[in-house]
This record gives sequence, C-alpha cells and structure tokens, in this order.
Amino acid sequence: MSGATAIPGAVYDGDVILHVGDAFREQRRLASGEAVAPLGDRAVIEVAGPERLGWLDSITSQAVGRLAAGESTELLVLDPQGRVEHAAGVLDDGSSTWLLVDAGDAEGLAGWLTRMKFRTQATVAVRPDLALLGFVGAGPAATRVSASALAPHGSPLVWDDPWRHGSAGGHQYAEIAEHPASAFAWRVGILTVDAAQTLLASLDPEALAGVLAAEALRIAAWRPRWAAEVDERSLPHESDWIRSAVHLNKGCYRGQETVAKVHNLGHPPRRLAALHLDGSDAVLPERGAPVFAGDDEVGSITSVARHYEDGPIALAILSRRAPAGDLVVRADGVDIAASQQVIVPADAGATADVPRLTRLSRRPTAPDPRAQS
Repeated sequence: MSGATAIPGAVYDGDVILHVGDAFREQRRLASGEAVAPLGDRAVIEVAGPERLGWLDSITSQAVGRLAAGESTELLVLDPQGRVEHAAGVLDDGSSTWLLVDAGDAEGLAGWLTRMKFRTQATVAVRPDLALLGFVGAGPAATRVSASALAPHGSPLVWDDPWRHGSAGGHQYAEIAEHPASAFAWRVGILTVDAAQTLLASLDPEALAGVLAAEALRIAAWRPRWAAEVDERSLPHESDWIRSAVHLNKGCYRGQETVAKVHNLGHPPRRLAALHLDGSDAVLPERGAPVFAGDDEVGSITSVARHYEDGPIALAILSRRAPAGDLVVRADGVDIAASQQVIVPADAGATADVPRLTRLSRRPTAPDPRAQS
C-alpha cells in the first residue's frame, strides 16, 4: 500500500509487510481466523461493462459466463500451446468483475485483456487505489475485513479461494483421502487503501500477520501461485491447477486443445511435489534451488517456508520421471535431505477410455475361391 503509514514492529520489503515480529505466532493466529494479512504483493484489476463475463469466458480457462454476483472462482490465461501466462482470482458483483492477481502480473494481464477487447463492451483497469487483506475462515478477522471491504451493492467484496474444494468442471490429480487444502479456507477482502490502512492501524499487533505467514499456509495447502510455480513451460496439469482454475467441459479458448490432449491422452511432462526438508543445518533453500535424485538433477524448488507445525517445507516442480522417494535439495553448498509427498502422480492424465481399433493389416481376408476347387 504505497504511501501508507508504517506499522510499528513490522518488517517491510518495499511496501510489503514480511512479518510483524514472530512469523510462527502469526501463522497460528492467521490459521485460526484471528489475524489479518495485508497482501502488498498482490493487486486488483477491475473489468466492467455488460459483456465482461461472456468475453472473459471466451478467452480464459474458466467458465465464468454465468458467474453470479458474489460468486468466486479462478481463471488462467494460456498461450496457444496451453502454457500458463496469467492467473487470477475472480469475484463478480453484478456490474464489475474483480480480478485478484500477483502484483508482478497485474500490468501484463491488464495489457493482454485490453488488446483482446476489440469491439467488446468492457473496460479494463488496474486499481492502485485498492488493497487486499487476506484471512482464514469466518472468525474475528473475517468480521473486521468484511465490515471495511468495498460493498458497491450492499455485499462486501470478499473472494473465497476455490482451492479448498476445487471448482465445478475441474479435476484433481492428487491421490489423497483428505487434501491439505481442506483446512485452507483462504479469503481475501478488497478495500480502498485508506480503509485498509485505517483498519490495520486499529488492530492489536497480535491480530496482524505478514506475507511470510500467508505463504507458509499456502505452501502447506499445496496451493500453486503465479509468482512462484509458473515459468515459461508451465502447464496447468503440472501443479494440479485444473482442480480450481480450469473447466474441462466449457467452450473453446486459447490453449484448450493442449489442456484436453494432455488430460485425456497424455501425461504432463513435469509434476508438483511437496517436500519436508531436514532442518538440522538451519539452511532454507531459495526458489530455484536444484533438486536431486542421487546424482541426477530432477527439478527445482518453487516455494519454501518454515511452517509453525511442519518445520521447513517446500513445493518443487520435478520431472515426471523423478522417483517418488526421498530427494536432496542443494542450497549454498549444503545438501538438504527432502522427504517427498507426491501431489501430481507421474501417471496423471490419460483419463480418456479410448477403444483400441483393429489394425487394417489384421482384418480377415476373403477365402481364396481356388482353395475350394
């Protein structure tokens, strides 16, 4: 929140509050619904106009054409080869659609949407006058944020992350009885910068959390993020993003052919895994640190955190052929043992039951009439 009054005790990276003194305590209070996290590393794009939903439906991965006012979902923008270019949380209020994005993607996504408008009756604008506050569940933090959030039609603008249960039309590759996202009831309120600053200034320091706490909860829930899990090769299948951001049965959009082909007939070339890291060396790898299986480099770290219950944890994008067992992460010349929990299995995809066709060379031939004479 540019120009906002500094919060006493908070540690900043630019305008982003990293923590307010005790990251583990902040995680606990955030997870219990008692703390609010200012999300200075995210931004808001407003899409307005009578044709906005049908237009967004036609150019993105999600079915938003009939999105009801107050309903939340998530979308991806893919390139023609099905690779992820942009990602956004989506909330409609009946007259505008609000896209919640990583700050580094705001101008890029807004620019792409503007170029794709043509004659569509829609407007696209990044809203630097707005701020985002994250919280979990329906506890005291939810009450505080909802009371201060924008409410253009009487209902506060609060986005409910669909990652918790997945979205209609999606598909989950993770083979697990209880997904860790089931405990991640993540919500984000949209406020004016002034309203957000007033709310934060009124809170006891115990009711504040930094983005490091929010990131730790996200990583523990296996939740992918554009700023972390996406590179120039990323397919939505690789990070199990189809469960919340892709509708497999909607109409045509850019990249749909690849999405359908990989899901129905093939396998994603890479896969997301969760790693529990050995913390005995007190070394926490950074994003991009290589991951090894024996002497073979099989992937890299995309997100990492120290979790208040699980200790050092990470997400990593691995080659599909990487073994499912224990791995090693190399950071600052130190090899860190990593226990792997498979998120996207190596055999993910290939869901279509395609009947095998009889080969032409095996068709029965007519009997030779000369053999009957």
